Parts: sequence; C-alpha cells; structure tokens
Amino acid sequence: MNRFNRSDKPDWVPPRSARLLDQVRERVRYLHYSIQTEKVYVYWAKAFVLWTARSGGGFRHPREMGQAEVEAFLTMLATEKQVAPATHRQALNALLFLYRQVLGMELPWMQQIGRPPERKRIPVVLTAHEVQSVFGLMTGTEGLLAALLYGSGLRLREALGLRVKDVDFDRHAIVVRSGKGDKDRVVMLPKALIARLQAQLAHARAVWGQDRASGHSGVFLPHALERKYPRAGESWAWFWVFPSHKLSVDPQTGIERRHHLFEERLNRQLKKAVLQAGIAKHVSVHTLRHSFATHLLQAGTDIRTVQEGFWGQSPNSPSLWLARRVRSYALQRNRCLTPITHDLTSNGQSRFRHPAAPKRPRAARPGCSGSRPARGAHARACVPVRCQS
Repeated sequence: MNRFNRSDKPDWVPPRSARLLDQVRERVRYLHYSIQTEKVYVYWAKAFVLWTARSGGGFRHPREMGQAEVEAFLTMLATEKQVAPATHRQALNALLFLYRQVLGMELPWMQQIGRPPERKRIPVVLTAHEVQSVFGLMTGTEGLLAALLYGSGLRLREALGLRVKDVDFDRHAIVVRSGKGDKDRVVMLPKALIARLQAQLAHARAVWGQDRASGHSGVFLPHALERKYPRAGESWAWFWVFPSHKLSVDPQTGIERRHHLFEERLNRQLKKAVLQAGIAKHVSVHTLRHSFATHLLQAGTDIRTVQEGFWGQSPNSPSLWLARRVRSYALQRNRCLTPITHDLTSNGQSRFRHPAAPKRPRAARPGCSGSRPARGAHARACVPVRCQS
C-alpha cells in the first residue's frame, strides 16, 4: 500500500460526478490507484447493476440494494460462472469499494459477507534448456523483451513502460519506476543483451524523430508532470524503449499520441514459441520471472540478493518459495555444486542454510567435521552431499 492510500485521510467526501461509473473513476483516481484497478472496479460495478436489472428487479441504484443483492451476485459468480477464488475476491473488493469509498456507506453486513480463502499455487517454472529452446524460436522485439524479462526479473508492464532515461549501460542497471505497489527499484541489465538493447534504442530514436517531425503530441507523463514540464513528453529521455508502431488515443485525455507496445503481443509470440518447442507446460509471460528467481537460487545466489531484485516481495512469495524448494530437493538428490548443512528441529521440521550465507565459528564434533554440538532441543546433523563433477 503506497503513501496515497493511508487510512488517516479526511472523512468521505461526496463525488462531484453525477453518473455512478464516473463517481467510481473519480474516487479511484483520488486514491491514486492504477489504471488497471480503475478498469476492474468500473467493470464489476457495471456488471453488478446490470445483473440485478436482468434478475427481475429492474434498474436500481446500489444505494437501494444491500446485502441480499451483493451475496446473490457473488453466489451467481461462484455457482453459475464458476469463477476462480481470486476473481471472486476481486469482485467482492470492487463492490465493497463501491459502497464504502464511492457511496460512503459503512454498513454492518459488509463485515459478514463470506470471503473465499486464499490458496497457494505452485508456479510453473521452465528449465534452463527449455528457456534456451523458447528464446531460439523468438526474434525481433518480442525476443528481446522475453530475454529482458528473464534476465532482469521484470514484470511485463514494467518492461513495456521503460523510458530511455531508465536504462543505464555504464552501471549495467535498469531503474523501474512506479512498479507494483508504486515502488521504485533497480534491477540488473544482462551484458548479453546490451548490444540488442542498444539496437532497439536506435530504432526507438528513429520513431521519436518521425513523431517530432510530424508534430505529434509527446508521450504520456505520470501525474501532473505534463503541466509542470510541458515539453518533457516530447524529449528523447522520456520516450518509450519499446514504442508502438502506430498512434493511439489516450483514454483519459483523448489526445492521440504514441504509447508503448501492446501487452498481448509478447504473450502471443511466447505461446507460439512454447508450442513449437514442444514444451507441455502452461507458460505465460510471468513464467519467465518465476524461472529467473529459480535459476538464480539454483546457481548459488543468496536469497537476499534475489529478494532485492524482487523488490517488495516476501521470502514466502511463490517465485522464491518454489526456488528454495527446488534447490533443497536438488541438494538432497546429490545434484548440487556445494555442500549443504541440514538442521533437524524438535518438531521434525527441516531448515536449509544457503551456502552463500555467512558462517559463524563452530566447534568440531567427533564424527562430523565442521558441525556444531547439539544444544537443547535442536540437534544438528552434518549431511554429506556428493557433488557431481
């Protein structure tokens, strides 16, 4: 949650817009939520009103409806539409936002609506050989984007939203602005992609020159930067690294300008390459990010270093959790590159210490060189791991 979404903001203020969906947009923008959140909340508010009208009650304002209508709508999603629990929670959050933030209604029944529990899913991860096979079948801008997502651990929107000023070839780094949770972070720039990325910037420079010669409007600038720096949108520093090949109309301002590449373009090319490579896995663009974390930990990278590259993520996030489990299993199966120390606790749980973690001085114990003597309920056993050459 970013600084704009604090709970200590002033009390609810009635929206100035007259129409319901415009009121939802106004409130979402007041709280500085993302454009994706705005689209989702508007969609569910509209779907809720239309469904109640088709159910026989006619068109009614949400103020005239309550717990019965909300629960009936959510029940329809779960039973008839059979939506996933995540979609169910998304619809519920959108309706609670409609009543609390837009209509200013804090009613007791809002706390009584059932919320589907969260379920942990194991993410799909490609092996290093599978990644190479897929990348060998992808060329052009899509191939560079896929390699950048894998080599830097970027999300799709973070890569597409890169500006020229955010790429630092001297430091081999990429600055991610306003990522998930409105956070900034710095990720690595693989040396193997420098030449291809420089060629992409040369192409983007040519597109930028054509826009300036044609007198088109500058690119989109976040927040109020367009009023503060009127010419910044036309500068080369703020131009997209991956610009679209055609102009489009900004949905918020109605100005025709150049945006970045369409998101589905990479997803279609990636699925096509996976099919050609004969990989029987459900692969999406985000799979490259999971594979990035897993392969780093398998190569011996410290978990904290990987976590910094996944700024804001908990060590128990799906990507890092799966990567740790894969590495631990490989070490137990004698497929490691370095020895591992295995902790046995009193409740039967096991903990694996990463080989790159700092080691404290230990007192040797007969029969197990380099291990610590047993203390209290914990007993440390030195597990010999034979590494393959």
